Amino acid sequence: MSTINLVMAILGVAAVLVAGWLVAVFNGLITLRNRTDEAWSDIDVQLKRRYDLIPNLVEIVKGYATHERETMEKVINARAAAMGAKTMAEHAQAENALSQTLKSLFAVTENYPDLKASQNFLQLQDDLKDTEDKIQAARRFYNANVRDFNTKIQVFPNNLIAAPMNFKKYDFFEIAEPGQRENVQVKF
Repeated sequence: MSTINLVMAILGVAAVLVAGWLVAVFNGLITLRNRTDEAWSDIDVQLKRRYDLIPNLVEIVKGYATHERETMEKVINARAAAMGAKTMAEHAQAENALSQTLKSLFAVTENYPDLKASQNFLQLQDDLKDTEDKIQAARRFYNANVRDFNTKIQVFPNNLIAAPMNFKKYDFFEIAEPGQRENVQVKF
């Protein structure tokens, strides 16, 4: 075997290895991007379920607490804003506002013992709590996929392929309630 043939064979093997590596990285990025999109879809399903429960909850509360109109309007408006959110930042802000208004709605119900004893109200409250738990789990799953995808597109040498192929970083879905990240004040 001549030197030229040996060099050509080595270059051919190197080209095949590089092409195989490129395909493997590209397919890995596609897989992670699809998993992240699927994880967002899981959040979206649970948010839709939450949005569907809220009008029923508001109607039941209206029947008992007719003079709490302002609180119910805030809940309805927060729900509409959350449903209309487009970007991840808008979703996080709208979901935070919706959570706050739901808390105020449940605080109002404390003044109505008949409402708290209503079987329909209790069932809706349980359904909403279950949905909130599922949203939290879906959010953790989504954020784990975002972490994996973002890491994959940022590490060398994957970033040499990700950038030209227009793979963009995903944003985490974080809902920070006021006071959650502050130190707890303990006073005696």
